[in-house]
Amino acid sequence: MLSSIAQTDTGTPERGQRRRSGGRISVTVHAPDPISREGALGQLRRCPEIELREDSEAGAGTVTLFISDTLDDADVTRLRRVVRGEGARAVLVVGALREAGLLDVIECGFGAIVWRHEATEHRLVQAVFAAARGEGDLPPDLLTRLINRVGTLRRIAAGRADVPVSGLSPREVDVLRLVAEGLDTGEIAGKLSYSERTIKNVMHGIMTRMHLRNRAHAVAYALREGYI
Repeated sequence: MLSSIAQTDTGTPERGQRRRSGGRISVTVHAPDPISREGALGQLRRCPEIELREDSEAGAGTVTLFISDTLDDADVTRLRRVVRGEGARAVLVVGALREAGLLDVIECGFGAIVWRHEATEHRLVQAVFAAARGEGDLPPDLLTRLINRVGTLRRIAAGRADVPVSGLSPREVDVLRLVAEGLDTGEIAGKLSYSERTIKNVMHGIMTRMHLRNRAHAVAYALREGYI
């Protein structure tokens, strides 16, 4: 994950994680201007598995597509409210994202990010499906930046006397470290000589115990707490 941020497991979404209407994913769109909003709605409308709803209907079980040119503090506050307060899954479509804001966005609960210049119909639908499953989906260049950030924070943590040494088991730390290095579930299972089901159970245990929303959020948590 980071490859699993970009290349995640497929699977059945947990009950209650997305609202359905006739088996479809409910999606709302928040945009800074009418043209951007209508453009996104037009692209998503062509997918029969998506049901579009009004922005005011964002809430638990829906996927919110949040469009912004450059995130500011007000945007980050709204992102936290949509994901944490309203319980929606979320996709961020953004023109530019400073490195300092990348972990903040992921910590808000966003595992799916799309660059505005790459926001084709296929790319948007792919990100919406990933968000609905609670999985991650990042552009390759953001993955590279996040991996570099992992290395920087690990070096900082190595020199700190107050880095926590308990809370996650050694196996959980091993799994999260490989997630942060970009391995998917099958590759992690091979590296650690476990079954893929075991790796999925480990990740589920971490996210449930630590109240984390997805794998990207788990990596951000582990980085901030000094585990990896």
